Amino acid sequence: MSRFRLQPTPAQERMLLEHCGHARFVWNLAVEQYAHWSPGRKAAPRYSEQCRQLTEARAENPWLAAGSVIVQQQALKDFDQAMANFFGRTHRRPTWRRRGRGEGFRIVAVNPDDVRRVSRMVGEVRVPKIGWVRFRWSRAVADGAKSYRITRDRADRWHVAFAVVPEPIAGPDTGTAVGVDRGVAVSAALSTGELLSTPTLRRSEQARLLRLQRKLARAQRGSNRRGKVKTAIAKLKARETDRRKDWVEKTSTRLAQEFDVIGVEDLKITNMTRSAKGTVEVPGRGVRQKAGLNRGILANGWGLLVTRLEQKASGRVVKVDPRLTSQRCSVCGIVDREARESQAAFRCRSCGFACNADVNAALNIRHAAGHAVAARGGPPSGVSANREPQRDLLSVE
Repeated sequence: MSRFRLQPTPAQERMLLEHCGHARFVWNLAVEQYAHWSPGRKAAPRYSEQCRQLTEARAENPWLAAGSVIVQQQALKDFDQAMANFFGRTHRRPTWRRRGRGEGFRIVAVNPDDVRRVSRMVGEVRVPKIGWVRFRWSRAVADGAKSYRITRDRADRWHVAFAVVPEPIAGPDTGTAVGVDRGVAVSAALSTGELLSTPTLRRSEQARLLRLQRKLARAQRGSNRRGKVKTAIAKLKARETDRRKDWVEKTSTRLAQEFDVIGVEDLKITNMTRSAKGTVEVPGRGVRQKAGLNRGILANGWGLLVTRLEQKASGRVVKVDPRLTSQRCSVCGIVDREARESQAAFRCRSCGFACNADVNAALNIRHAAGHAVAARGGPPSGVSANREPQRDLLSVE
Protein backbone atom coordinates (compact mmCIF):
# COMPACT_ATOMS: atom_id res chain seq x y z
CA MET A 1 0.00 0.00 0.00
CA SER A 2 1.09 3.57 -0.70
CA ARG A 3 -0.14 5.85 2.07
CA PHE A 4 -0.57 9.62 1.96
CA ARG A 5 -1.54 12.26 4.53
CA LEU A 6 -5.12 13.39 3.98
CA GLN A 7 -5.99 17.07 4.47
CA PRO A 8 -9.80 17.35 4.81
CA THR A 9 -11.61 20.57 5.63
CA PRO A 10 -13.58 20.71 8.93
CA ALA A 11 -16.83 20.02 7.05
CA GLN A 12 -15.27 17.11 5.19
CA GLU A 13 -13.82 15.74 8.43
CA ARG A 14 -17.30 15.59 9.96
CA MET A 15 -18.55 13.63 6.97
CA LEU A 16 -15.56 11.31 7.10
CA LEU A 17 -16.34 10.63 10.75
CA GLU A 18 -19.91 9.76 9.75
CA HIS A 19 -18.57 7.23 7.22
CA CYS A 20 -16.35 5.77 9.95
CA GLY A 21 -19.34 5.55 12.30
CA HIS A 22 -21.46 3.75 9.70
CA ALA A 23 -18.67 1.29 8.95
CA ARG A 24 -18.13 0.66 12.66
CA PHE A 25 -21.89 0.18 13.25
CA VAL A 26 -22.24 -2.35 10.44
CA TRP A 27 -19.09 -4.21 11.54
CA ASN A 28 -20.31 -4.47 15.14
CA LEU A 29 -23.70 -5.79 13.97
CA ALA A 30 -21.90 -8.54 12.06
CA VAL A 31 -19.81 -9.35 15.15
CA GLU A 32 -23.00 -9.58 17.22
CA GLN A 33 -24.58 -11.98 14.73
CA TYR A 34 -21.61 -14.35 14.96
CA ALA A 35 -21.50 -13.98 18.75
CA HIS A 36 -24.94 -15.64 18.98
CA TRP A 37 -23.88 -18.58 16.84
CA SER A 38 -23.00 -21.87 18.51
CA PRO A 39 -22.51 -25.46 17.24
CA GLY A 40 -25.81 -27.08 16.44
CA ARG A 41 -27.59 -23.83 15.59
CA LYS A 42 -28.27 -22.43 12.16
CA ALA A 43 -25.17 -20.99 10.53
CA ALA A 44 -24.60 -17.27 10.87
CA PRO A 45 -25.42 -15.23 7.74
CA ARG A 46 -22.66 -14.73 5.21
CA TYR A 47 -21.82 -11.68 3.13
CA SER A 48 -24.62 -11.96 0.54
CA GLU A 49 -27.30 -12.42 3.20
CA GLN A 50 -25.87 -9.59 5.29
CA CYS A 51 -26.00 -7.28 2.26
CA ARG A 52 -29.70 -8.07 1.88
CA GLN A 53 -30.23 -7.30 5.56
CA LEU A 54 -28.28 -4.07 5.12
CA THR A 55 -30.68 -3.00 2.36
CA GLU A 56 -33.61 -3.53 4.72
CA ALA A 57 -31.86 -1.66 7.52
CA ARG A 58 -31.15 1.31 5.24
CA ALA A 59 -34.83 1.45 4.27
CA GLU A 60 -35.90 1.58 7.92
CA ASN A 61 -33.19 3.96 9.22
CA PRO A 62 -32.79 7.28 7.39
CA TRP A 63 -29.54 8.10 9.23
CA LEU A 64 -27.99 4.90 7.87
CA ALA A 65 -29.39 5.49 4.38
CA ALA A 66 -27.79 8.95 4.39
CA GLY A 67 -24.38 7.29 4.34
CA SER A 68 -22.58 5.60 1.48
CA VAL A 69 -23.72 2.07 0.66
CA ILE A 70 -20.22 1.36 -0.68
CA VAL A 71 -18.69 2.11 2.74
CA GLN A 72 -21.21 -0.06 4.54
CA GLN A 73 -21.02 -3.01 2.14
CA GLN A 74 -17.23 -2.98 2.25
CA ALA A 75 -17.35 -3.10 6.04
CA LEU A 76 -19.33 -6.34 5.67
CA LYS A 77 -16.87 -7.57 3.04
CA ASP A 78 -13.94 -6.84 5.35
CA PHE A 79 -15.69 -8.73 8.15
CA ASP A 80 -16.33 -11.70 5.89
CA GLN A 81 -12.64 -11.80 4.99
CA ALA A 82 -11.69 -11.46 8.66
CA MET A 83 -13.85 -14.47 9.53
CA ALA A 84 -12.30 -16.45 6.68
CA ASN A 85 -8.86 -15.63 8.07
CA PHE A 86 -10.02 -16.70 11.53
CA PHE A 87 -11.35 -20.06 10.33
CA GLY A 88 -8.16 -20.48 8.30
CA ARG A 89 -6.19 -20.06 11.56
CA THR A 90 -4.13 -17.17 10.19
CA HIS A 91 -5.67 -14.38 12.29
CA ARG A 92 -7.53 -13.91 15.52
CA ARG A 93 -11.32 -13.73 15.77
CA PRO A 94 -12.75 -10.32 14.77
CA THR A 95 -13.82 -8.25 17.77
CA TRP A 96 -15.85 -5.13 18.46
CA ARG A 97 -14.69 -1.80 17.13
CA ARG A 98 -14.65 1.17 19.47
CA ARG A 99 -15.06 4.81 18.58
CA GLY A 100 -11.68 6.51 18.39
CA ARG A 101 -9.74 3.29 17.76
CA GLY A 102 -9.02 1.95 14.32
CA GLU A 103 -11.35 4.40 12.63
CA GLY A 104 -11.57 3.98 8.88
CA PHE A 105 -13.40 2.64 5.84
CA ARG A 106 -12.61 1.23 2.42
CA ILE A 107 -13.71 2.33 -1.06
CA VAL A 108 -13.57 -0.05 -4.04
CA ALA A 109 -14.13 0.24 -7.80
CA VAL A 110 -11.79 3.22 -7.99
CA ASN A 111 -11.44 4.74 -11.45
CA PRO A 112 -8.31 6.52 -12.70
CA ASP A 113 -10.31 9.75 -12.78
CA ASP A 114 -11.00 9.48 -9.03
CA VAL A 115 -7.44 10.59 -8.24
CA ARG A 116 -5.90 13.74 -9.66
CA ARG A 117 -2.95 16.01 -9.05
CA VAL A 118 -3.65 19.65 -8.25
CA SER A 119 -0.13 20.99 -7.78
CA ARG A 120 3.39 19.75 -7.12
CA MET A 121 2.63 18.80 -3.51
CA VAL A 122 -1.17 18.50 -3.51
CA GLY A 123 -3.45 15.80 -4.87
CA GLU A 124 -7.15 15.04 -4.56
CA VAL A 125 -9.18 11.85 -4.20
CA ARG A 126 -12.91 11.50 -4.79
CA VAL A 127 -14.80 10.13 -1.76
CA PRO A 128 -18.45 9.05 -2.10
CA LYS A 129 -20.97 11.48 -0.57
CA ILE A 130 -18.14 13.95 0.15
CA GLY A 131 -16.45 14.86 -3.11
CA TRP A 132 -12.82 15.80 -3.66
CA VAL A 133 -10.60 15.63 -0.58
CA ARG A 134 -7.02 16.87 -0.70
CA PHE A 135 -3.92 14.90 0.32
CA ARG A 136 -0.18 15.53 0.32
CA TRP A 137 1.35 14.38 -2.96
CA SER A 138 4.59 13.26 -1.29
CA ARG A 139 5.41 10.74 -4.04
CA ALA A 140 3.88 9.39 -7.21
CA VAL A 141 0.60 7.52 -6.85
CA ALA A 142 0.97 4.06 -8.37
CA ASP A 143 -1.24 3.35 -11.35
CA GLY A 144 -3.78 0.56 -11.25
CA ALA A 145 -5.10 1.08 -7.73
CA LYS A 146 -8.59 -0.45 -7.58
CA SER A 147 -9.38 0.48 -3.98
CA TYR A 148 -8.23 2.72 -1.17
CA ARG A 149 -8.71 2.92 2.57
CA ILE A 150 -9.14 6.10 4.60
CA THR A 151 -8.08 5.89 8.26
CA ARG A 152 -7.87 8.16 11.29
CA ASP A 153 -5.32 7.44 14.02
CA ARG A 154 -5.39 8.39 17.70
CA ALA A 155 -3.39 11.54 16.95
CA ASP A 156 -6.37 12.78 14.87
CA ARG A 157 -4.44 12.39 11.61
CA TRP A 158 -6.19 11.24 8.44
CA HIS A 159 -4.50 9.08 5.81
CA VAL A 160 -5.47 7.55 2.50
CA ALA A 161 -3.79 4.31 1.40
CA PHE A 162 -4.11 3.04 -2.18
CA ALA A 163 -4.07 -0.74 -2.56
CA VAL A 164 -1.46 -1.64 -5.15
CA VAL A 165 0.80 -4.67 -5.53
CA PRO A 166 4.35 -3.40 -4.89
CA GLU A 167 7.00 -4.22 -7.44
CA PRO A 168 9.74 -6.47 -5.99
CA ILE A 169 13.23 -5.03 -5.80
CA ALA A 170 15.86 -6.72 -7.94
CA GLY A 171 18.90 -8.06 -6.11
CA PRO A 172 22.51 -7.52 -7.14
CA ASP A 173 22.65 -11.03 -8.72
CA THR A 174 26.08 -11.70 -7.23
CA GLY A 175 25.09 -14.51 -4.87
CA THR A 176 25.75 -12.46 -1.75
CA ALA A 177 23.92 -13.54 1.40
CA VAL A 178 23.32 -11.94 4.78
CA GLY A 179 21.99 -13.13 8.09
CA VAL A 180 19.76 -10.87 10.17
CA ASP A 181 19.42 -11.41 13.92
CA ARG A 182 16.59 -9.44 15.52
CA GLY A 183 16.94 -8.36 19.13
CA VAL A 184 15.72 -5.95 21.78
CA ALA A 185 18.91 -4.07 22.67
CA VAL A 186 19.94 -4.11 18.98
CA SER A 187 17.04 -4.09 16.54
CA ALA A 188 18.88 -5.93 13.76
CA ALA A 189 22.42 -7.31 13.72
CA LEU A 190 23.80 -8.23 10.30
CA SER A 191 26.32 -10.97 9.58
CA THR A 192 28.48 -8.25 8.03
CA GLY A 193 29.07 -6.91 11.57
CA GLU A 194 26.72 -3.95 11.28
CA LEU A 195 24.37 -3.19 14.19
CA LEU A 196 21.13 -1.38 13.36
CA SER A 197 18.81 0.22 15.90
CA THR A 198 15.27 1.48 15.49
CA PRO A 199 15.01 5.24 16.14
CA THR A 200 12.89 6.08 19.17
CA LEU A 201 11.80 9.23 20.95
CA ARG A 202 14.51 11.65 21.95
CA ARG A 203 15.27 12.25 25.63
CA SER A 204 13.29 15.47 25.70
CA GLU A 205 10.33 13.68 24.08
CA GLN A 206 10.57 10.79 26.52
CA ALA A 207 10.58 13.24 29.43
CA ARG A 208 7.52 14.99 28.03
CA LEU A 209 5.78 11.63 27.54
CA LEU A 210 6.43 10.76 31.17
CA ARG A 211 5.00 14.09 32.33
CA LEU A 212 1.91 13.59 30.19
CA GLN A 213 1.38 10.07 31.52
CA ARG A 214 1.52 11.37 35.10
CA LYS A 215 -0.88 14.15 34.15
CA LEU A 216 -3.22 11.58 32.62
CA ALA A 217 -3.22 9.55 35.83
CA ARG A 218 -4.41 12.64 37.76
CA ALA A 219 -7.07 13.69 35.24
CA GLN A 220 -10.69 12.84 35.89
CA ARG A 221 -12.19 10.25 33.57
CA GLY A 222 -14.46 11.75 30.93
CA SER A 223 -13.12 15.30 31.37
CA ASN A 224 -11.99 17.53 28.53
CA ARG A 225 -8.56 17.82 30.14
CA ARG A 226 -8.12 14.06 30.04
CA GLY A 227 -9.08 13.99 26.36
CA LYS A 228 -6.49 16.67 25.51
CA VAL A 229 -3.77 14.81 27.41
CA LYS A 230 -4.63 11.55 25.65
CA THR A 231 -4.38 13.30 22.29
CA ALA A 232 -0.98 14.75 23.20
CA ILE A 233 0.26 11.30 24.23
CA ALA A 234 -1.10 9.81 21.00
CA LYS A 235 0.82 12.36 18.94
CA LEU A 236 4.09 11.41 20.62
CA LYS A 237 3.35 7.71 20.16
CA ALA A 238 2.48 8.32 16.50
CA ARG A 239 5.80 10.12 16.02
CA GLU A 240 7.62 7.08 17.40
CA THR A 241 5.61 4.72 15.20
CA ASP A 242 6.33 6.81 12.10
CA ARG A 243 10.05 6.71 12.80
CA ARG A 244 9.97 2.94 13.28
CA LYS A 245 8.07 2.40 10.02
CA ASP A 246 10.43 4.72 8.15
CA TRP A 247 13.41 2.78 9.51
CA VAL A 248 11.85 -0.53 8.46
CA GLU A 249 11.18 0.74 4.94
CA LYS A 250 14.71 2.07 4.45
CA THR A 251 16.38 -0.99 6.02
CA SER A 252 14.32 -3.52 4.05
CA THR A 253 14.91 -1.66 0.78
CA ARG A 254 18.64 -1.54 1.41
CA LEU A 255 18.90 -5.25 2.26
CA ALA A 256 16.83 -6.20 -0.79
CA GLN A 257 19.13 -4.16 -3.03
CA GLU A 258 22.45 -5.32 -1.58
CA PHE A 259 21.91 -9.07 -1.03
CA ASP A 260 20.49 -11.95 -3.04
CA VAL A 261 19.76 -14.20 -0.05
CA ILE A 262 18.48 -12.82 3.25
CA GLY A 263 18.35 -15.21 6.21
CA VAL A 264 16.10 -14.51 9.19
CA GLU A 265 14.94 -16.55 12.16
CA ASP A 266 11.53 -18.17 11.92
CA LEU A 267 10.07 -16.59 15.05
CA LYS A 268 6.49 -16.91 16.29
CA ILE A 269 6.18 -13.30 17.41
CA THR A 270 2.52 -13.59 18.39
CA ASN A 271 3.35 -16.38 20.83
CA MET A 272 6.45 -14.59 22.08
CA THR A 273 4.54 -11.43 22.98
CA ARG A 274 1.69 -13.04 24.87
CA SER A 275 1.06 -11.88 28.40
CA ALA A 276 2.43 -13.91 31.29
CA LYS A 277 -0.20 -12.86 33.84
CA GLY A 278 -1.87 -16.30 33.74
CA THR A 279 -5.25 -16.89 35.39
CA VAL A 280 -6.77 -16.43 38.84
CA GLU A 281 -6.22 -20.09 39.64
CA VAL A 282 -2.70 -20.21 38.16
CA PRO A 283 -1.19 -16.69 38.27
CA GLY A 284 1.83 -15.98 36.13
CA ARG A 285 5.37 -15.26 37.25
CA GLY A 286 7.58 -12.36 36.21
CA VAL A 287 4.61 -10.56 34.67
CA ARG A 288 6.18 -7.09 34.71
CA GLN A 289 9.47 -8.34 33.27
CA LYS A 290 7.62 -10.21 30.50
CA ALA A 291 5.53 -7.14 29.75
CA GLY A 292 8.71 -5.08 29.34
CA LEU A 293 10.16 -7.71 26.99
CA ASN A 294 6.95 -7.71 24.95
CA ARG A 295 7.10 -3.94 24.58
CA GLY A 296 10.73 -4.18 23.50
CA ILE A 297 9.95 -6.79 20.84
CA LEU A 298 7.06 -4.77 19.41
CA ALA A 299 8.99 -1.48 19.56
CA ASN A 300 11.77 -2.93 17.39
CA GLY A 301 9.43 -3.89 14.54
CA TRP A 302 10.45 -7.56 14.28
CA GLY A 303 7.40 -8.68 12.33
CA LEU A 304 7.12 -5.64 10.07
CA LEU A 305 10.76 -5.91 9.00
CA VAL A 306 10.40 -9.50 7.81
CA THR A 307 7.04 -8.76 6.18
CA ARG A 308 8.50 -5.93 4.10
CA LEU A 309 11.57 -8.02 3.25
CA GLU A 310 9.35 -10.81 1.92
CA GLN A 311 7.44 -8.28 -0.18
CA LYS A 312 10.48 -6.46 -1.56
CA ALA A 313 12.82 -9.48 -1.91
CA SER A 314 10.19 -11.98 -2.95
CA GLY A 315 11.56 -15.54 -2.98
CA ARG A 316 14.92 -14.48 -1.58
CA VAL A 317 14.10 -14.49 2.15
CA VAL A 318 15.02 -17.75 3.91
CA LYS A 319 13.57 -18.48 7.36
CA VAL A 320 15.77 -20.73 9.50
CA ASP A 321 15.30 -22.60 12.76
CA PRO A 322 16.09 -20.16 15.59
CA ARG A 323 17.23 -22.83 18.05
CA LEU A 324 20.82 -22.48 19.35
CA THR A 325 21.71 -19.62 16.98
CA SER A 326 22.86 -17.52 19.93
CA GLN A 327 24.77 -20.37 21.65
CA ARG A 328 26.60 -21.85 18.64
CA CYS A 329 30.04 -20.64 17.58
CA SER A 330 29.88 -19.41 13.99
CA VAL A 331 33.49 -20.54 13.35
CA CYS A 332 33.82 -24.05 14.81
CA GLY A 333 30.12 -24.89 15.18
CA ILE A 334 30.31 -25.96 18.83
CA VAL A 335 27.29 -25.24 21.04
CA ASP A 336 28.09 -23.88 24.48
CA ARG A 337 25.60 -22.10 26.71
CA GLU A 338 28.45 -20.51 28.67
CA ALA A 339 30.04 -18.93 25.60
CA ARG A 340 27.73 -15.94 25.74
CA GLU A 341 29.44 -13.98 28.49
CA SER A 342 26.89 -11.15 28.47
CA GLN A 343 24.11 -9.74 26.37
CA ALA A 344 26.61 -8.30 23.88
CA ALA A 345 29.73 -10.51 24.20
CA PHE A 346 30.34 -13.98 22.77
CA ARG A 347 33.57 -15.94 23.32
CA CYS A 348 33.96 -19.56 22.24
CA ARG A 349 35.75 -21.69 24.87
CA SER A 350 36.82 -24.17 22.20
CA CYS A 351 38.43 -22.14 19.41
CA GLY A 352 38.70 -18.76 21.15
CA PHE A 353 36.58 -16.90 18.58
CA ALA A 354 35.11 -13.70 20.06
CA CYS A 355 32.73 -11.12 18.64
CA ASN A 356 29.44 -9.39 19.31
CA ALA A 357 26.88 -11.98 20.40
CA ASP A 358 24.22 -10.70 18.00
CA VAL A 359 26.66 -10.70 15.07
CA ASN A 360 27.64 -14.29 15.91
CA ALA A 361 23.96 -15.26 15.82
CA ALA A 362 23.57 -13.46 12.48
CA LEU A 363 26.53 -15.45 11.09
CA ASN A 364 24.85 -18.68 12.18
CA ILE A 365 21.64 -17.57 10.48
CA ARG A 366 23.59 -16.83 7.31
CA HIS A 367 25.18 -20.29 7.37
CA ALA A 368 21.79 -21.94 7.88
CA ALA A 369 20.28 -19.91 5.05
CA GLY A 370 23.15 -21.02 2.80
CA HIS A 371 22.45 -24.68 3.63
CA ALA A 372 18.75 -24.16 2.87
CA VAL A 373 19.56 -22.60 -0.51
CA ALA A 374 21.99 -25.43 -1.26
CA ALA A 375 19.30 -28.00 -0.50
CA ARG A 376 17.03 -26.34 -3.04
CA GLY A 377 19.50 -26.69 -5.87
CA GLY A 378 22.97 -25.52 -4.98
CA PRO A 379 24.33 -22.46 -3.23
CA PRO A 380 24.68 -19.21 -5.11
CA SER A 381 28.18 -17.87 -5.50
CA GLY A 382 29.40 -16.37 -2.26
CA VAL A 383 27.27 -18.64 -0.04
CA SER A 384 29.20 -21.49 1.53
CA ALA A 385 27.35 -24.81 1.66
CA ASN A 386 30.12 -26.61 3.63
CA ARG A 387 30.59 -26.46 7.35
CA GLU A 388 32.26 -28.53 10.01
CA PRO A 389 30.05 -30.98 11.93
CA GLN A 390 28.48 -29.40 14.98
CA ARG A 391 29.25 -30.83 18.40
CA ASP A 392 27.76 -30.01 21.75
CA LEU A 393 30.48 -28.88 24.15
CA LEU A 394 28.26 -29.73 27.13
CA SER A 395 27.99 -33.34 26.07
CA VAL A 396 31.78 -33.59 25.58
CA GLU A 397 32.41 -32.39 29.09
